[in-house]
Parts: sequence; structure tokens; C-alpha cells
Amino acid sequence: MIKISPSVLACDFAHMADDVKRVEDAGVEYLHLDVMDGMFVPNISFGVPVITSLRPCSKLIFDTHLMIEDPIRYVEVFKKAGADILTVHYEACPDVRAALEAIRAAGMKAGISVKPKTPVSVLAPYLDVIDLILIMSVEPGFGGQSFMPESLPKLAAARTLAMQADHVIEIEVDGGISPKNASLVVAAGADVLVAGSAVFHAADVKAAVDALKNAENVSPL
Repeated sequence: MIKISPSVLACDFAHMADDVKRVEDAGVEYLHLDVMDGMFVPNISFGVPVITSLRPCSKLIFDTHLMIEDPIRYVEVFKKAGADILTVHYEACPDVRAALEAIRAAGMKAGISVKPKTPVSVLAPYLDVIDLILIMSVEPGFGGQSFMPESLPKLAAARTLAMQADHVIEIEVDGGISPKNASLVVAAGADVLVAGSAVFHAADVKAAVDALKNAENVSPL
């Protein structure tokens, strides 16, 4: 089953709780929370106080994506804020295994992401402590970018890699995802779709979510 994780970067920040309720009512499973520090990526988004404030407003799984340097420093803080999945970047961790083990030890699922130019093969040594692989189909750091087709082979490689583990590893894709390309990424191996504008800016949010979920039943172009 395809899961949808709307990115709150695309919501109306003045009415964030209302927007989150709207996507939750539309049937999404996750809520994607992009935390940027202005160092690992050039942009700054939001942090712990926003996630803490949203947590009582939603029962969704908080799919928290840390685009920050040395994220192991904040594992416990994001756990207390309400994160359920904590994804860190391979490129941002001085000790990748230590970061993933710390996330799991805190009671969260451990996700790992790679930038578009980083091969998925670098994750092979860590399969035993990975619960989710996030493939970036845009350069991380900004919302509203266009989907990069070269991410499709990486999704397929991530799926192949995940099948070598002795537990379930979800394959997530983030960047420019819409009903127009959802079938392509699902066919390539994605089972969690991060979509921002395609969901939050839709005239009919429920219809947009349903269209994304239906991607597994649509033949890719």
C-alpha cells in the first residue's frame, strides 16, 4: 500500500494546524517535517517548537527529516517533540551507524537519506539499523522544485538494497512528486511519497491524495 507524507513546507504557516487536519482527514498516513539548519542546506525552516506545538493536533506519524549537521546531537530532543520517524542525511553524519543506533535506542524508526549525487550503495553497511531510505528527487533545502528523473534508478537501487535486509525497510521519495509522476516513482520502488504543493495547494485535497495513492494501479508512461 502506498503511503502519503505531505510536506508541511507547503502549508499555510499561519494556519498550520488546520492544514494538517485537512490532510489527515483526506487519509494520509504520515506528516513530513523538514528541519533545515542553514548549514547542511542553505535554507532555514523550523525546528522543535513547531513540531512540539503540532503534536497534540494530529495523530499522524511524524516523519521528521533532519537536514542538519551532526544530527545525533538532537535525537532525544526530537523524540520528546513527538517525532516517530527520524531521518538523517548520510552526508551530515560523522558516524552514520552511531546516529542510526541512537534514533532506534530512543524508540523511533531510523531513516537515512542521500543527496541526488550520492550513490545508494553507501548505505549497504547500515541495513541492519535502517527502517527507511529517503531518496531525494531534488537537491535538499528548498520546497517547490521540479522532479529529477535521474532519481528513478536510485529508487530501484534502494529497493534492491532494502530487499537484502532481514526486516522491512520503507523506500521514500521526496521532491517534485505529483500525480503526474507518482506512477513512475512507485514503479521504480517507492512506497512512501512525500508531496508538498501537490497536496496542500490542491483545490480538492482528498482527490489529490487519492490520485497519489492510486499510482500503484496506473501504468507509468
